[in-house]
Amino acid sequence: MAVTKTAKRAFRSAEKRKVVNDKRKKTMKEEVKVTRSLIVGKKKKDAEKNLPKAFAALDKAAKRGVIKKGTANRKKSRLAKAIAKLEK
Repeated sequence: MAVTKTAKRAFRSAEKRKVVNDKRKKTMKEEVKVTRSLIVGKKKKDAEKNLPKAFAALDKAAKRGVIKKGTANRKKSRLAKAIAKLEK
């Protein structure tokens, strides 16, 4: 456990950041999961409508450092590719 005054303060602020980061990560995962389920269900129009929400959640998570930028780009690319594949 933290001993010094500054370490205790850092611990408290880290806890607050963790709550925000966990919420952002959960939102991101939920949006990606919804889009993935629409892709699996062959609902292309609905998946295309939900894609901007998933992209926004991924971008926000990457912007705040919850996930890395490359990870967000990879996930976005794979979602878009899967939706494009539904047409064929």
